[in-house]
Amino acid sequence: MGTATEAARSETEVVTSFLRALEASDTDAAMELLAPDAVWINVSLPAVRGRDRIERICRLGEKWGGRFRVHFHNVAAAGEGVVLTERTDALGIGRFEQIFWVYGRFELEDGLIKVWRDSFDWMDILVSTLRGLAGIVVPGLNRRFPGD
Repeated sequence: MGTATEAARSETEVVTSFLRALEASDTDAAMELLAPDAVWINVSLPAVRGRDRIERICRLGEKWGGRFRVHFHNVAAAGEGVVLTERTDALGIGRFEQIFWVYGRFELEDGLIKVWRDSFDWMDILVSTLRGLAGIVVPGLNRRFPGD
């Protein structure tokens, strides 16, 4: 039987692999890490229920030429089926890119993500949208993505 540290590492690997697969536009690999009855919650927005619906949204983004990037500031787990992430996400299409802070809480069951709950600040979303739009014309006005 594995230790709590090994379980936490495994859980964090599931979550980081999931987000990295989305970043790589590898929707198939990402969906393999979601439970069939997974729920995606962007706090204050309607929940998306079921892996099939989550997949449709991800594929729609791909179809429109959307991009997703993720930078992990912190990832924490205690081997109890919950992984917390503090990260910077970027969503883009064409020359537009919006960069914003996200707090994520992932609940895992049987090695799969059952609940994906992201929280963010609406003012930060507004500012990142405005800076992303301004960055189309003057790239230096957009936020800098961590690590770039």
